[in-house]
Order: sequence, then structure tokens, then C-alpha cells
Amino acid sequence: MTEIQNSKQYDLEERTFQFAKRVRAFVKRLPKTIANIEDSRQLVNASGSVGANYIEANEALSKKDFLMRAKICRKEAKESRYWLRLVDTGEDKELDKERKWLENEANELTKIFGSIVTKSE
Repeated sequence: MTEIQNSKQYDLEERTFQFAKRVRAFVKRLPKTIANIEDSRQLVNASGSVGANYIEANEALSKKDFLMRAKICRKEAKESRYWLRLVDTGEDKELDKERKWLENEANELTKIFGSIVTKSE
């Protein structure tokens, strides 16, 4: 890989890491309802899996392995958006604003990984 590609790779690793961290901070502020507890657990898992699978994709042993990991990243980003849509922020407008930002970021990550998959096939 060229130096420029390595820089882009690092940026996406960092972006997915920051997404997972921001989701965790968001979840800590949610009202503690039974539904939110269950949905938050799923959200935390999915958001962390995006970056973890991207790191694994970068260490792939073959093109087929890379493609599968990239598809998993896309799937987990979509799933993160789904759980974000389900959690209940109550009447907290600031929390709802953060959820919308996170939904948008999950959507952007889905598109990025979708593009990576398309170009890699």
C-alpha cells in the first residue's frame, strides 16, 4: 500500500473507533428502561463490531477474507442504525440530537463500507 492509502486506512479505523466510543457515551445517558437496556446492549455490540471487523479486514489473509470482513462491517453499521432508531431518549432533546448524529454516522459508515465492497468485488 502507498502512504496515502495507509493514511486513509488509519482514518477509517479511527473513525469507527470514535463512533463506538460515542455510542457508549450516548448509551450511558439513556433512561434505564427494560427496552433501552436490551436495545443498548445490542447497539454497543454492533457499534464495536464495525471497527473490530475493519481492523480484521486490514489483516485479511486473502481478498475473499477481506471482502467478507468488509461486508460484516457494512452489516454491523446498518444494525447500529437500527438499534439507534429503537432506543428511547425520553424527552431529552440534547440526547435525541446526539442520536440523530449517531444515526447519520452509522448511515455514512454503511455507505463507505458498501463502496469498499463494491470496488473490491
